[in-house]
Amino acid sequence: MDGWNYFSYYSEIEEYFWKKRGAHLLVSPIDWAIMESWQQAGVPLSAVCKGIDRAFESYQRSRRGAGRALKSLAYCTDAVLEAAEEEKAAAAGAAPSANAVPLPETFSREALRAYFQRNVAQLRGAAERVSPTAPEMAARFSESAQALEDKFVLLDAPGALDLEDIERHLTVLDEKLQAALASLAPEDLLLRIRRDLDHQLAAYRGNMKGPQLAQIERQFIHKRLLEEYRLPRLSLYYFS
Repeated sequence: MDGWNYFSYYSEIEEYFWKKRGAHLLVSPIDWAIMESWQQAGVPLSAVCKGIDRAFESYQRSRRGAGRALKSLAYCTDAVLEAAEEEKAAAAGAAPSANAVPLPETFSREALRAYFQRNVAQLRGAAERVSPTAPEMAARFSESAQALEDKFVLLDAPGALDLEDIERHLTVLDEKLQAALASLAPEDLLLRIRRDLDHQLAAYRGNMKGPQLAQIERQFIHKRLLEEYRLPRLSLYYFS
């Protein structure tokens, strides 16, 4: 991704999709997983919007689209990835800018500190809730809370905040938490989530390629596990 003003990535995609549909629609868990898969793959926001435009144009020309609006981002996946590849190819042939301007700080230190503190509190609250029945999981949640608290020093560094470096640290913590959830969640919970995933994806599997489908499935399962244990996402992309 080519700029750290893209921390509003998800909200901008939601708003753009709503405008194309002509009506507000609650974003489904599958749509969230799709957006997260694009963000994880580094798909630029411009490519997402271009792909959505193309998907709507194609759908409206088809017999299925007569008088009906697209209901899900799942129908846009191929067009978005195609637009991303085009932008990548175009960028590879472009000369680098000799006068790059540093990006301004997107968030204030006070707002980021409050965001970190809120997430630490949620992690510790989750640890307390599961401690009686799942002590190993509680220990992992507590470790995550302490690791995040240790990152407060990043907000006290002199000079401009390095948001890209802060995001790297938070991504590592997110990935460790994701691994802990996947390995320690009970089998019956994982089966319930998998059944729900299969039900929600049934209508869209034909619109997605294998690697992308696997990424969306991982994002969906992780999101549902976070919801189950009332855990936060730590990345700045979820800052609010």
